[in-house]
Amino acid sequence: MLNRRSTKMMARYALGGALVALSLASVPVHAAGAELTEDQIISNLQGIEANAAAIDAAVLAQEALAHVGKPPGTPMPPNWAALSGFPQLTVEINFQYDSIAIVPESYRALGLMADALHHPILLGNKFLIVGHTDAKGDAKYNLTLSQKRADAIREILSTTFAVAPSRLATVGVGEELPIDAAHPDAAINRRVQVINIGTVK
Repeated sequence: MLNRRSTKMMARYALGGALVALSLASVPVHAAGAELTEDQIISNLQGIEANAAAIDAAVLAQEALAHVGKPPGTPMPPNWAALSGFPQLTVEINFQYDSIAIVPESYRALGLMADALHHPILLGNKFLIVGHTDAKGDAKYNLTLSQKRADAIREILSTTFAVAPSRLATVGVGEELPIDAAHPDAAINRRVQVINIGTVK
């Protein structure tokens, strides 16, 4: 799902007014617009392999910055490519325009996500929150904005929903990994990924 050239099918679900896209590698097909449940979130985020490679958010951030300005279709560095094999889901969290303020309608999606992260199946795991933007505006600005938005989601999950901050890492990738590369300004490219990156150490 992180790779621009990925051809995996995607299913979309309405989650409290937000759009959620899940890789069908581990999720059954549901009718479009169906309400995604906490159980489905848990199902999609569980199953991290014991020998999964360690993920360093700081390294990912450096690689994303180095990728800014590369021609469309240029593959991301190996650390980003490795993330495609980790359990994950993609959520459209709506923010106020050019802001890190999350609109109230997205709090239901965040609440369901937090409930899933508190479930015993996922309680021992750490998660990477990856912020994405569309391609409107300056690429470096979008990278910074996506990082701030990922940080804002981490803040809300840890304060409002009591998810331990030690379980949440963040990185912004800006416009560098669009779902719809043919339409980089499309709204679908504005999203947040939540990736299970292994056990809390």
